[in-house]
Amino acid sequence: MPNPLSAKNHTQAAKPKSRWQAAFHYSLPIAMGYIPAAIAFGVLMRAADFPFWWALALSLFLYSGAAQFALIPMLAQAAHPLSMWVNISIINLRHIFYALPLLKVLPRGRIKKYYCLFGLTDESFSTLMTLRKTEQRRIIVPFIFLNQCSWLLGTVLGLVLGGELIEVIPNLDFALTALFMILAYEQFRTHRKTWPVFLAIVTFALFHWWLPSYALLLSISGCALIIMGLAKPKKQ
Repeated sequence: MPNPLSAKNHTQAAKPKSRWQAAFHYSLPIAMGYIPAAIAFGVLMRAADFPFWWALALSLFLYSGAAQFALIPMLAQAAHPLSMWVNISIINLRHIFYALPLLKVLPRGRIKKYYCLFGLTDESFSTLMTLRKTEQRRIIVPFIFLNQCSWLLGTVLGLVLGGELIEVIPNLDFALTALFMILAYEQFRTHRKTWPVFLAIVTFALFHWWLPSYALLLSISGCALIIMGLAKPKKQ
């Protein structure tokens, strides 16, 4: 005779998570990389004697780890605004290609859609691409929002704790690189396709040999064009 208590417990365990609970679950691994990296950013901004609110504004309105770290020496050297804009645009150009596979799962509301396009980072994109379309559509807004919150939290901690933390835990900024490698591996495990990995390696090696100053931009653009060319349109 079945036990009604065990059946009740099974029903409760099988109860689907809310979109915020699911988004929080998926964002935890990213937070483990974002917080240390953002702490390093906050520490560097404080070491450069920039105002507290500058670091917060960059993490809120720019929200791009690579671009934020690259912007610190340019701000310290009082670089021309046009030069800073060109450099940051080149660094963030890859985000345009991130939006293409997710266009069908973006929310319909204009503000939510623009926010998702703005907040679609490397790590958010890599994680979303391991999920089904229905799950992508369900969690994309809270997932991206929680990821930015973890980046803002790390920035604040870095500004408050200062350089003392870097002396205790060196190389905090490497956490972002390590996180991206882990997410890339998880995406490979999900899709089990090796040719994009070799395509990226060969393309980057070629452009690094030819035009090393623009290797990253050209290799990302080249890979995107090749993948779009190989993609087969779905039959109606």
